[in-house]
Amino acid sequence: MQFLWRHVAELVGKGIGASVLAEFFIYAVFSLVPMALPLAILLASLMTFGNLGENFELTAMKAAGVSLFRIMRPLMIFICMVCISAYYFSNYVLPVAQTKLWTLIFSLRQKSPEFDIPVGEFYSGISGVNIYVREKSDKLLKDLMIYDFSGGFDNATVMVADSGRVQFSKDNKYLLLSLYDGESFENLKKQNISSSVLSVPYRRESFKLKEILIDFDTEFSRFDESVLKDQHVSKNFSQLTESIDSVSIIADSRAKSQGNEIVKGHFLGRESSYSLNNNKKQTFNKKAANSDSLFLSLNQEAMERASNYAIDKAKTMKELISYNKMLLEEPVKYVLRHQIERHRKFTLSFACLIFFFIGAPLGAIIRKGGLGTPVIISVVMFIIYYIIDNTGYKMAREGLWTAYEGMWLSSVVLLPIGIFLTYKAAIDATLFNSEQYSKVWNQFLQKYKYFINKSSGLKIGIK
Repeated sequence: MQFLWRHVAELVGKGIGASVLAEFFIYAVFSLVPMALPLAILLASLMTFGNLGENFELTAMKAAGVSLFRIMRPLMIFICMVCISAYYFSNYVLPVAQTKLWTLIFSLRQKSPEFDIPVGEFYSGISGVNIYVREKSDKLLKDLMIYDFSGGFDNATVMVADSGRVQFSKDNKYLLLSLYDGESFENLKKQNISSSVLSVPYRRESFKLKEILIDFDTEFSRFDESVLKDQHVSKNFSQLTESIDSVSIIADSRAKSQGNEIVKGHFLGRESSYSLNNNKKQTFNKKAANSDSLFLSLNQEAMERASNYAIDKAKTMKELISYNKMLLEEPVKYVLRHQIERHRKFTLSFACLIFFFIGAPLGAIIRKGGLGTPVIISVVMFIIYYIIDNTGYKMAREGLWTAYEGMWLSSVVLLPIGIFLTYKAAIDATLFNSEQYSKVWNQFLQKYKYFINKSSGLKIGIK
């Protein structure tokens, strides 16, 4: 639903057929698998082991000498197969689905809206033109008012007509608007008119028939998928690695050449000559020179010249660094996006494995099946995972963290939780028993009261 509302503007009012809509939703389903699969595994494992625990089947198996890991072994093998399948899905299926999805979205954005002029309100479905119709009968429009802003607001054209008719060209790429018995008012500001004739600021025209041809492509034309061939969403692991290596070489060579240029042309370590008093020039080695003593040896006029020269050089250096940064920004972002997408191929599989080792032991501990408690716990755990994963992704995307730090943040946080829950379930720990926590709290209060009383008695004795 979130995905649908994000792209509802591309779908509503475009006259899209059912086949195109079905294709759109199929590609959307494929793109949502990386988010839905870990949640599905978490919920399924919680419900499965929760039902086993609620019906005392886990207790019976453990009483027969079967350990929790042996009970989980078949499902662990199955989850490993799911993780491998998830990697292949992310590497081969998802790039194709995302390429087709975004190509379809771009095509829908360029699709003209369905032509249906309402009665009693302005229709703005045509770019640069607003049409107002007071009444419609069959294919005849009555009492029309048209504002044409295609030439800009200052060069607007206003047309009114008693009636009109709309027709499409045979190729459905143009709209022929026939107006009957009307007038048009055109602003003449776009023409270079001398001040002597500015007493007529617009042109008025009366007509019996006026025909207007407007660009309005109603056909649904697809973009070529090749427009996304260089985007990170359309590449598998090997293609991402190849792109990262090639662009990294370009970025590194560009950065190295920029650094050498700055060091050779603007930093210390070269022979230079400066204009001193009486317009005499003195050559010296900057490594051996003391800049403070050199500056103080100048007269006031030379000091001002040297200061202004230094300020100009600093501004030039700042502009050069900004320009070099701009040249490096695009390849660096390109490499970063590809690195993030490459790590994403593995984080989906690992997230499925982690959520199984969270859901299975958690279900064995809480011993609640059905859709009640497992759904609540699954949603809470998945929200935590989603927030952490989104935070890491954004930090990596902005370049604040490296790609592997941002993309593996959620796995690093949730993996200890899975290990802890698995250990507690293996030793039959009552992790969510309220009586146990009440007992621990009462023991803490007793020790606290004992410590307070002992401290008070010690103070009285000292006094």
